[in-house]
Order: sequence, then C-alpha cells, then structure tokens
Amino acid sequence: AYRRSFDIALEQGVRSIAFPAISTGVYGYPKQQAAEIALRVMQKYDPMFDVIIIACFSATDAALYKNMK
Repeated sequence: AYRRSFDIALEQGVRSIAFPAISTGVYGYPKQQAAEIALRVMQKYDPMFDVIIIACFSATDAALYKNMK
C-alpha cells in the first residue's frame, strides 16, 4: 500500500504525503511490524519527496516510530 501510494503521488507530481499506521487499529496488525514496514518504504522514497508525514494516533504509536529512526 505504501509503495503504490508513493508511486501514484510521484505520477501526479505530489511532493508531500502523509500516512496513518495502516491496519494497526481495528484490523489488529502488530504495531511494531507495521512501523518497520512503513519506515523501510518511506526511507526509500524520502529523497523524492519534500515532506513525508507519519500520522500517529497516540503518544505510544509516535514513540514507536521515533525510536526506530
């Protein structure tokens, strides 16, 4: 989902993008794994964007992402 979203954004000339922690809410995907996947893909696309935002819905989620960088 991340790669496809980035690819579409690039095709459309978008230079900033934001993502929530996909599937970690009601779908119950493990937050640690989700963060690892998201950050790995985001780091690949980082040079092509001015801004990439990770939208976290709790302080715990934000800390998880911050500790991985």
